[in-house]
Amino acid sequence: MAGNGMTRRDMLRAGVAGVAASALPLVNVHGQTSGGRVSIGFWDHWVPTGNDAMRQIVNEWAQKNRVDVQMDFITSVGNKNLLTIAAEAQAKQGHDILAFPTWEVHAQQQNLEPVDDVVGGLIKQHGEINEVAEYLAKINGKWLAVPATSGSQYKGSAARIDLLKQHAGIDPQTMYPAETKLGPGAENWTWDHFLQAAQKCNAAGHPFGLPAGTFSDATDWIGGMFRAFGAEMVNAKGDITLRNNDKVKQVLDYAGRLFSQLPADVFSWDDASNNRSLISGKAALIFNPPSAWAVARRDAPQVADQVWHFPAPGGPAGRFTPFLPFFWGIWNFSKNKSAAKALLTHLSQREQVAKMVAASDGYDIPPFASLTDLDTWSTVGPPKGTVFNYPLKPHHKARPSIAFAPAPADIAVQMYNQGIQAKMIARIVQNKEPIDRVLAWAEQEIEGFKRG
Repeated sequence: MAGNGMTRRDMLRAGVAGVAASALPLVNVHGQTSGGRVSIGFWDHWVPTGNDAMRQIVNEWAQKNRVDVQMDFITSVGNKNLLTIAAEAQAKQGHDILAFPTWEVHAQQQNLEPVDDVVGGLIKQHGEINEVAEYLAKINGKWLAVPATSGSQYKGSAARIDLLKQHAGIDPQTMYPAETKLGPGAENWTWDHFLQAAQKCNAAGHPFGLPAGTFSDATDWIGGMFRAFGAEMVNAKGDITLRNNDKVKQVLDYAGRLFSQLPADVFSWDDASNNRSLISGKAALIFNPPSAWAVARRDAPQVADQVWHFPAPGGPAGRFTPFLPFFWGIWNFSKNKSAAKALLTHLSQREQVAKMVAASDGYDIPPFASLTDLDTWSTVGPPKGTVFNYPLKPHHKARPSIAFAPAPADIAVQMYNQGIQAKMIARIVQNKEPIDRVLAWAEQEIEGFKRG
């Protein structure tokens, strides 16, 4: 979802000014207007009830606070949400608030109103905030958007209980039970153990469904694997750290062995391919939010009944699960910033977060660890508890990650959209290139990104 594949310049060249917010479907909530008017463009949730819950939440707030609210739900299909963001930024008019996917806060930082007062208050209220959200939305010491619950997702392990038990001797329900404790074997859920399981499941005709193209799902899980090995390609200062980097060499050597146990065509897979591999009953494991399970629940219930969600494997540098957040940002040309901030504060309260999580069957992830104890994750099924360990929780001893952090975002987003790590693996696996040559190629590519 996060890898949009377009630069700001690309979007503007595409004539995006014609994608006007006023042309989108509108939902108006009329209060008594003493609090003024606020317009907000939400992400159009893939779960229809997610939009319904948001309408209800905003409607109640608007009536209580006597604010006239206009709501749009903007699809990410065809990058329409990105086109809308670019069009409004160029025109300096449109909504007061928009939903911004992963990298777009950095892309629009010159046009966003600081929200330190909102986020600071939420941190005092809820405690520590997700570190990936902070990396993406706190720029030069200022929060430029409020981390959103709606649309934010983890991409941890989504695995077949029966197939892992039968072929790999792993019981994910025992390792990660639907309660706030780790079970036997969880400490052994490492990338080395993962490779052994991949070999056994592949031999049994149920390979892991791990894409390696330039789409988001591939970039995300591979990025988490690199982090687990401590394989940093660009540091926080923007220095390229590939040359003589033993940790990068180690993860690439590991990837070569892992990919020998995966379907040969994974380098051409898109973001739907891994979902299909699980839903069809072929794959024993993918990395994905519960969206694949939700489709299986409808189309292949015998598969859904056997799916369990839990964190990604750990490595020498720790355990990292990919996290893709959404944000709500206020344009600095908004005409009602005070009401916009009040609404975003309301949307970030525990009661409202619980409604969003319930409406999405646990898909939506709040940016605060203190809010990961909501009932929905305990009750959703079948099997009951399948998404209990989908949000990272303190007892998991895991961290959220986004590919290419901690590199400066203007460099990281280019590496992300180009899928550089997947391309490095493809050169080793498909082209049989030596690792040193692959590192030299990657360094040259990143140098180009730094030059812009």
